[in-house]
Amino acid sequence: MRAVLLVLILAVVVIIGAIATGFLDISQVRGARAPDIEASRNGVTATGGQAPSFDVETGSVGVGTRDAVIKVPEVKVNPPASQAAPQNPPPPSQDQVAPANAL
Repeated sequence: MRAVLLVLILAVVVIIGAIATGFLDISQVRGARAPDIEASRNGVTATGGQAPSFDVETGSVGVGTRDAVIKVPEVKVNPPASQAAPQNPPPPSQDQVAPANAL
């Protein structure tokens, strides 16, 4: 029940916002007229009556595509000067390695 009430409240707020911004324009074209009611011994009869008529105009939203040239920034990452030199020395080459039995 609370969810239905919340949805109805939100719908009313959206409609009020649309009217306030000019996106929605509602004007009454034909007024309402109550039916003629007659009571007799045979019962109650209702004749005539007219429902109101409204003219509703809504705004429009144009969506399309176009070609554009956009400048994209170039990003360069420079490491700090303290990290420019390698932290660990490179491993020795094969001719610099001493044989294990030479010790």
